[in-house]
Amino acid sequence: MPVTINDVAKEAGVSITTVSRVINGNYPVKKETREKVEAAIKKLNFQPNPIARSLVSRKTNSIGIVVPSITNMYFTEVVDGIEKYARDHGYDIFLNITHGNHKNEQVAVNKFIERYVDGIIVVDPQTENILSGFYNDVVGEIPVVFVNGYHENIDLSFVISSEEKGFTAALKHLYKKGHKNIIFVRGDSSYSYDIKEKIYKEFVKSIGSKEVVISVNAGNSIEVVENTKNALIKFSKDIKIGLDYTALIACNDLMATGALNACHELGIKVPNEFSIIGFDNIVLSQMTSPKLSTVDQNMRKLGEKSAELLLNYIEKGYEVDKVLVETKLILRESCK
Repeated sequence: MPVTINDVAKEAGVSITTVSRVINGNYPVKKETREKVEAAIKKLNFQPNPIARSLVSRKTNSIGIVVPSITNMYFTEVVDGIEKYARDHGYDIFLNITHGNHKNEQVAVNKFIERYVDGIIVVDPQTENILSGFYNDVVGEIPVVFVNGYHENIDLSFVISSEEKGFTAALKHLYKKGHKNIIFVRGDSSYSYDIKEKIYKEFVKSIGSKEVVISVNAGNSIEVVENTKNALIKFSKDIKIGLDYTALIACNDLMATGALNACHELGIKVPNEFSIIGFDNIVLSQMTSPKLSTVDQNMRKLGEKSAELLLNYIEKGYEVDKVLVETKLILRESCK
């Protein structure tokens, strides 16, 4: 039979509560009493059960992370930033993948609450869950921080990249280089995509151009590369890419890679005949040929800042915040 906290209490001649206080260090205990408990723990070779400890201390030193995908390296970079900061501060992480489904996201959050995690970080939350009030109820039970997915007039805490600034800079660069007719590629169901589409439509209207929006379904899955390639090839049957339209801007680097693959298949030279800019600056953007121009979201910093904010809430209490992380246009070979 495994040794229990009750066995330690009997051996030391103290209460279970006193043993718990010694183990967790969350309440002052007399030196003599603490030494008796420590001696009993050593004698019985007692290994504190993390779950049992959490029930007493109401703290597990763990956080839950909810992401739509891990095939998009944007999310793995953000998670890496979260994990490093959490580990450096004595916290473990649990990860749940929703595949971009708002119901899966709700289930993931509720499971983390059942696991007694100390807080939750949701990366690129589903718009439906933000607007429905689901998270307003959740933060009454447990601190939650969101990475991107910010909505105005929503009283929740976000760590966001300056997507509007970065995307606008990319569009202005294309226009400065003589590109007036620009294709926009997005995925489904993301506030981030909605923001970019709004900026794109306002921009092309301001320069007197026509808008072309191509939607490629689930934007964060690895399948989006092939979906984008196929969508652009189909589009090319009606519009001459490289002549009628000379540039493309995508909501992420996976889509931009798909566009690049389409150009290879169509025999369109990038960037001499057609320019492409992605978004995120994942590692893949430096591995394509030509290398992708993109907007750097500073993904690790997004992760680190979200973890820092959450741990602060865990220690000091929840409040509504918005932390902004700057973006930067990275010009490589795919844009001329």
